[in-house]
Amino acid sequence: MKLNISKTLSFLPSLMGEGAQSAGEGREEFDMKIAVGMSGGVDSSVAALLLKEQGHEIMGISMSIWEGTDETAAGKKHSCYGPDEREEITEAEAVCKSLGIPYYVFDCSAEYKKNVIEYFKNEYRSARTPNPCIVCNHRIKFDALLKTAEASGLRFDKFATGHYANIELDTGSGRHLLKKAADAKKDQSYFLYRLGQYQLAKVLFPVGNLTKEMVRSIARSNGVPVSEKDESQDFYSGDYRELLDVGEKVGDIVLTSGKVIGRHRGLWNYTPGQRKGLRIAYPEPLYVIRLDAKNNTVVVGTKNEISVSSFAVNDLNWIAVEKPASSFEATVKLRSTHKEIESFAEMIGDNEAKVTLRSSKEPIAPGQSAVFYDGDSVIGGGIIDRTLGP
Repeated sequence: MKLNISKTLSFLPSLMGEGAQSAGEGREEFDMKIAVGMSGGVDSSVAALLLKEQGHEIMGISMSIWEGTDETAAGKKHSCYGPDEREEITEAEAVCKSLGIPYYVFDCSAEYKKNVIEYFKNEYRSARTPNPCIVCNHRIKFDALLKTAEASGLRFDKFATGHYANIELDTGSGRHLLKKAADAKKDQSYFLYRLGQYQLAKVLFPVGNLTKEMVRSIARSNGVPVSEKDESQDFYSGDYRELLDVGEKVGDIVLTSGKVIGRHRGLWNYTPGQRKGLRIAYPEPLYVIRLDAKNNTVVVGTKNEISVSSFAVNDLNWIAVEKPASSFEATVKLRSTHKEIESFAEMIGDNEAKVTLRSSKEPIAPGQSAVFYDGDSVIGGGIIDRTLGP
């Protein structure tokens, strides 16, 4: 297959941040064996194509994680976890064939069930809001998949994916830094903040300095079969409750005063910040403020009551530093689609921090991740545990 990407590749130096790592930078980066995580989408396909053009020995690898039947969640929206996995593997295989590179599929279903599905169930059952994509990246895509591939006898120097992010080696500290993508609309650094130094040292993100439009243009000009394929935006293609394996558990919906104003059929049907679907008549719009698992109640309130400025974050993972100062200023992102907010963080334990938002109050969802940034670098992050103040 003749590649037609030299014009696009000429843009890369201007998009690279100073000191940024790209596939092909430095003597040790040439002529590598690189395994590319193939999802069947355009981003991973172009990642493989770019690395092949740079002269590396490329192989495509995918993980098989779906354990359900073809009927389970059939006909629902496209997702990472669902019965359309076979179609995605077929598409990934077709891309690898068109590139002339070998392709391998590895069964990671047991690890996925243990590390992602059970985590997802436990968080919802505990009235918390999970983020399975973050756990999957940390435990499966950048860990179990690579260990399974290596255990099979496959050998490679680096692992590449189609994520929109960048990695930079800080020569002063020797740490690998996780940086935002050039395309702010596609940046996925939030989902990667739990990766460790040993993982970041082995990873390449070939499309991190490209826009989505550039990626699709490269795919089109090279006849990549999935150049126009839509993106997968969801974790599961069916109703989340299908995964929880729980029965109906009726309880009260209460105001912050404790007054009962309705009934619910299970805490897992609600998330903090939710406004629609409460089915309660009230003079003002009501929002879910918190889920009280101990008393099996959904606590609701008005817009003024839902937001807070201070909360606790634990289970911390640091990237830019080995250990942070006792307090530090940073911007923080509370959801992948949220804007960063100026904040002040104070360490209140070895693995916990108190975060105070500087200029706003926000709905806080325990179980979600708070990720700290210094400019375009990820400092680190952790799991939101509880609110601490108004």
